[in-house]
Amino acid sequence: MNKRTLMTLAALAAATVALGGAKSASSLPNIIYILCDDLGYGDVGICNPDGKIPTPNMDRLGREGMVFTDAHSGSAVCTPTRYGVLTGRYAWRTRMKSGVLSGYSNHLIEEGRMTVASLLKENGYHTAYIGKWHLGWDWVKTGDAEPGKGLGRITPVDYTQPIQNGPKENGFIYSFGHCASLDIPPYVYVENGMPTAVPDRETFADKKEVKNGWWRKGPTAPDFDHWDVLPNFTRRAVKYVEQQARTDKPFFLYLPYSSPHTPVLPTSEYKGKSGIDSAYADFTYMNDDCIGQVMKAVEKAGIADNTIIIVTSDNGCSPEADFEELKMQGHNPSAIYRGHKADIFEGGHRVPFIVRWPAKVKAGTVCTDTTCLTDMLATCAEIVGAKLPADAGEDSVSMLPNLLGTATGSLREATVHHSVNGTFAIRQGKWKLIDAPHSGGWSTPRPGKDKELYKDLPLVQLYDMESDPGETINVQDQHPEVVDRLKALLEKYKNDGRSICAD
Repeated sequence: MNKRTLMTLAALAAATVALGGAKSASSLPNIIYILCDDLGYGDVGICNPDGKIPTPNMDRLGREGMVFTDAHSGSAVCTPTRYGVLTGRYAWRTRMKSGVLSGYSNHLIEEGRMTVASLLKENGYHTAYIGKWHLGWDWVKTGDAEPGKGLGRITPVDYTQPIQNGPKENGFIYSFGHCASLDIPPYVYVENGMPTAVPDRETFADKKEVKNGWWRKGPTAPDFDHWDVLPNFTRRAVKYVEQQARTDKPFFLYLPYSSPHTPVLPTSEYKGKSGIDSAYADFTYMNDDCIGQVMKAVEKAGIADNTIIIVTSDNGCSPEADFEELKMQGHNPSAIYRGHKADIFEGGHRVPFIVRWPAKVKAGTVCTDTTCLTDMLATCAEIVGAKLPADAGEDSVSMLPNLLGTATGSLREATVHHSVNGTFAIRQGKWKLIDAPHSGGWSTPRPGKDKELYKDLPLVQLYDMESDPGETINVQDQHPEVVDRLKALLEKYKNDGRSICAD
């Protein structure tokens, strides 16, 4: 048994003692997982003191809990990250090798695969999803998609029929939300598997006219108002917390907001309230206030002490936020990190990650250990005292020892990163190896489009993230043994079908 295994077993044993051994329903914590959409690491004040957007609620959550400074989404774009959050498995192991799903795509989560929701449901939790799904579900389609390419292609659907292979089939007792990003049609709410209304019109917002508040043309239901989506999800989340607090059953609320992703739509009461001239800043401030409303509901219900609230993001900030406009006012959504959403660079996948659990997590603490959003499944299993089967959580490590302060070393052997075009990187300790000479995404040098800029560069990039967190100096030629080791480990993870050893 190696040293790392001994360290992990010791930490898990201490965690079990700290949680009081066998778990009863009354002692299990409530869990609220708030997944923001395209919120940059640098957009949250407690993560980036130099940021200019006020985020008082996320900042308070961090002061009263733990801030992770080296947390990463499973991908630099949303669909694959969401798959990883719920399944504990990297999405590149599925058909999702690059890009994201459309609003009409069939389900991505395989039938019968364990999710965070199904695990918790099996262990006595009431489970709910409210928000943006973007993992595919099966509409009753009545025709083929329109000609053309892209996420705006429209497919005829019978909106009077229930969907299949959506939240309900993946462990959620209650569900309410829409199929994809708020700029991707169709614009229809689905509650407990049924569309809430049949579209009666097509809507769109032209990118040339409304800048970062645009959305693609598509079928829109009469009860769907783009401007009200964030407030609607928040109202429903608050109501759910209030209802569940009156029961003796622990609950899991998965709240994947569709904000501050495009369309950027701050309502009138938030316009100008961020203090800088930016619709994105106002929308981020509004998003923070909505998180504060959920926090307030938890506190008002008297359940804050044993409720875990997690706030994070599915990837880095999108260039649709207008980085240049923000930069002129002293704000960088990626903070000190290179790149942004879609990139293999840190700005694509290093995300804010804040956890408050007053009963167990010491206030005002910081975790510098590398963490991945795929770690949620193993963490929940450890919390409820369940053992994951061999075909679940293949890339998930319990972060519970870090939360409880019992970890004696790094919990992950290594972490794999993935960009929008399918470029891989692997991180171990201070070393990060990018298996390409370009960004893998939308920033310079872009794969293919900027080939002249990188055609003479080394085929791999190696960065020392301790001395060079901005990924400015490629040191692959100075450390060939590190390059070889990390390339071999990445290939092993690919070939083994898992990165976590099965017990």
